[in-house]
Amino acid sequence: MSEAGVRVLDDLVWDEVTAATQGAAAPCFQCGVCTAVCPWGLVQKEPVNVRRLIRLAQLGTDGWGEAIWLCTTCGLCEARCPRGVPVSEIILALRRLAWDRRAVPKGLPSMLWAIHWDGNPLDQPPSQREAWAKGLNLEPFTPEHELLFYVGCTGAYDRRTQKIARSLVTLLRAARVRFGIFPDEPCCGESIRTVGQEEYLAEVVAANTERFKAAGVRKLVTVSPHCLDMFRSHYPPWDGFRPLHYTEYLDQLVSDGSLRFKRELRGTVAYHDPCYLGRRHGIYDAPRRLLAAIPGLTLVELPAAREDALCCGGGGGRMWLETHAGERFGDLRIREAEGTGVEWLATACPFCVLCLEDSAKVLGVERPRVVDVTELAVRALGEASS
Repeated sequence: MSEAGVRVLDDLVWDEVTAATQGAAAPCFQCGVCTAVCPWGLVQKEPVNVRRLIRLAQLGTDGWGEAIWLCTTCGLCEARCPRGVPVSEIILALRRLAWDRRAVPKGLPSMLWAIHWDGNPLDQPPSQREAWAKGLNLEPFTPEHELLFYVGCTGAYDRRTQKIARSLVTLLRAARVRFGIFPDEPCCGESIRTVGQEEYLAEVVAANTERFKAAGVRKLVTVSPHCLDMFRSHYPPWDGFRPLHYTEYLDQLVSDGSLRFKRELRGTVAYHDPCYLGRRHGIYDAPRRLLAAIPGLTLVELPAAREDALCCGGGGGRMWLETHAGERFGDLRIREAEGTGVEWLATACPFCVLCLEDSAKVLGVERPRVVDVTELAVRALGEASS
């Protein structure tokens, strides 16, 4: 900074930021829409200001790295940007620079080491990867199976999400689908990507791609929209490879008559659109059709739905960082759902279930009850989940 208090641009820093973002910020004409729609503005005095972040990074100003870790990569700013600026990609590029500058939050290096040594970001032993399926007698995947059921790290290790994975097994079996799993299933790498470790991610993607090809994987069904996004958008395509989210696949099974809901489930439900399922991949109708196919169930839309849906707060690596009380998007979403008077708030993402349930507990809200779509669907089969 000069004596007059004017900061001079550092050409080297400018070049570094431009190279890292691959010029993605160039179309931005600073209209401010991204800042205006950022959900952080609902819980903080100032939302994530993308223009300010880029400017501070260009100037090399201390402290620019803090705000980039708030972004949940929910994509609402991108859906509203009149110039089509890939804001999330710019944020991830700045996170890559933060690693180079050793300016990352505590806990993230440990999370990456957990993936390296144990194959999952939850720091759980690999020997327990298949524990979620105890008693289900699932078959190891072979090319003869119709599809690979990819459970994901959260589905494999988180006790709440394990229930969702088991519910999906019940539904697949009810539809007589022949599927298999990888007993030693690898991490898809989503957590690596969202914290900005691009070089490590490339290694994981390459190894997984080789393994999936060798195993003869063609159709893959995921529990998590975040895993879906990895396989659909960040893995190289190969002949016949088709990753699907479970709502897409179950919707197909209902449509062709393979899956039928015979038990009436009287009540009202609101559906929360996960960011990575909706805005990232345009999957809005399939989960709604599944809920509408359940006899007796009435679907009510939330005030902010589909493309306008409020983020739960768990994306973009936020599951591995602390969000202070009073700053959780899930609190706002629960209050929205409570205002509709519905009995259930259904969603189709493990992160959303965990964040929304946590907010409901903190707020003391017993109705609506947060559930996954699979859990209501299993009840409509007329049989209990395994």
